[in-house]
Amino acid sequence: MLDIIFVILPIFGLMGLGYFAVLRRLYPAEGVKSLIAFVNNFATPCLLFHSISTSDFRSAFNLSIIGPFYFGAIVCFIVGIIIAQRVFGNRPGESVAVGFSGTFTNTVLVGLPILTRAYGSDALPVTLSIIGLHGAILLTVGMITMELVKRDGQPLGKTLVVAVRRVVSNPLIWGIAAGIIGSLLEIKLIEPAEAFFVMMSQAVVPAALFGIGGALVEFKLSENWKQALVASLIKLILHPAIAYVLMVWVLHVPLEVARYGILLAAMPAGVNIYVFATYYDRGVSVATNTILIATVLSAVTITGWLYILAL
Repeated sequence: MLDIIFVILPIFGLMGLGYFAVLRRLYPAEGVKSLIAFVNNFATPCLLFHSISTSDFRSAFNLSIIGPFYFGAIVCFIVGIIIAQRVFGNRPGESVAVGFSGTFTNTVLVGLPILTRAYGSDALPVTLSIIGLHGAILLTVGMITMELVKRDGQPLGKTLVVAVRRVVSNPLIWGIAAGIIGSLLEIKLIEPAEAFFVMMSQAVVPAALFGIGGALVEFKLSENWKQALVASLIKLILHPAIAYVLMVWVLHVPLEVARYGILLAAMPAGVNIYVFATYYDRGVSVATNTILIATVLSAVTITGWLYILAL
């Protein structure tokens, strides 16, 4: 248990530092978005490229891990929608936004730092194989579902075009695609280029955690906190539980490999749930509350999952 605490403390310590620094105006609030943009648009694509291009990505692409992860995410999406409609009485559009809040994982800003801290670089190939499909699958499913249920929806064809544009224009996808090409062609970087990508990769963890901590300052609890709590519990408990059952009990994936996908499923909701909600102007307060509640609660739930997975 002490080992688990040692894993968690630096992670949430960096988040806490970011939160405290912005709250006390020791770091400019307007600089948080720029810091997160640096992580998402520059540092993480470099990490993705370098990690994938220097590993056997083909062997890491394990459908026995990827399949359960995304099956669990879709189940959580459906469960969230049903609860939002039948328990809280939301309209269809708001229900989809609530369901999406319990579905989309913070794979980059929280997932990567915790996975690498807990399991080292061995976790990266499998983790990155999941991240590579994350936005493409879940954003497309979320946007299509939203357009099908809301009355003022755009034509389905237009929705698909918007979804494809969002995925293709994502620098994370560029880093993944370049890494896969580099791995397949077995490209070897010269020393200065290698050093550049290593240094950029090392910037991801501290910058991401400090940034997400600072971002939490702008999210305040509202009257929709109960719905956000339900969405958070779906994301933090139901998603990894489904992944665990399918990977370990059904598909018999060795736990030392399955734990990468299970722990990634246990990460809190990502900032994209807020982007999704504001894009459609549905369930915005639930999304903001979910980011705050899920991130805070994850300090406890991730500790629990690390214990279950025996670190």
